[in-house]
Amino acid sequence: MEPKVAELKQKIEDTLCPFGFEVYPFQVAWYNELLPPAFHLPLPGPTLAFLVLSTPAMFDRALKPFLQSCHLRMLTDPVDQCVAYHLGHVRESLPELQIEIIADYEVHPNRRPKILAQTAAHVAGAAYYYQRQDVEADPWGNQRISGVCIHPRFGGWFAIRGVVLLPGIEVPDLPPRKPHDCVPTRADRIALLEGFNFHWRDWTYRDAVTPQERYSEEQKAYFSTPPAQRLALLGLAQPSEKPSSPSPDLPFTTPAPKKPGNPSRARSWLSPRVSPPASPGP
Repeated sequence: MEPKVAELKQKIEDTLCPFGFEVYPFQVAWYNELLPPAFHLPLPGPTLAFLVLSTPAMFDRALKPFLQSCHLRMLTDPVDQCVAYHLGHVRESLPELQIEIIADYEVHPNRRPKILAQTAAHVAGAAYYYQRQDVEADPWGNQRISGVCIHPRFGGWFAIRGVVLLPGIEVPDLPPRKPHDCVPTRADRIALLEGFNFHWRDWTYRDAVTPQERYSEEQKAYFSTPPAQRLALLGLAQPSEKPSSPSPDLPFTTPAPKKPGNPSRARSWLSPRVSPPASPGP
């Protein structure tokens, strides 16, 4: 890795990794080469970027402390606010640089995603994006099959949170990092994609590899809850109510899970959402 990239990566990791995030560098060109022009990032190909994902540890290290703070705004998803708060610290840690941050959920006015998170994770070497095209002679006929990213250490127990772009920082000699193909056999890929598309409620597709860490039951309950009910789950006021202070114990119940967000949109490299969603965006 180039010294300049290593130095910037270390600074970003020092800011994010203690809170349960991981960081992976990539060139904008690697991302753009896989996509039609409408989805390109409008920067020179050698521009340096970093993919940011959250691990299971983020829930306790970042989200809960954030909810205990005074930063929560009632009308916005708490996890999105927490991630934005920590990504904002990246900008503060590098005041001498121009930085653009794109969260995984951001869209243009025409609703086209600003970043295709799973594609970015694949080219950055963070997680392998398994798609229908990765299964030889697939068995699904005319069915629409969504792709899913699998992390070599966390399996499906993680979420892609966004990218950090550094316009003006070009790294033409940055060597590509291929994602680890941790689901190499046809049978296991079929099982993974069928689990993700047809049996997502039971969480088992996330164990496509033996994970180093899984979401806690508390965390699973949170991400299985419809977004409109998550504040109540956390012991916080709903948007229509007077805001209350976060509960010190953050009580959780076990609600009915909700279907993944927008699975029908995940085709080839054009999957817009994070992996893997157990209701919009874990």
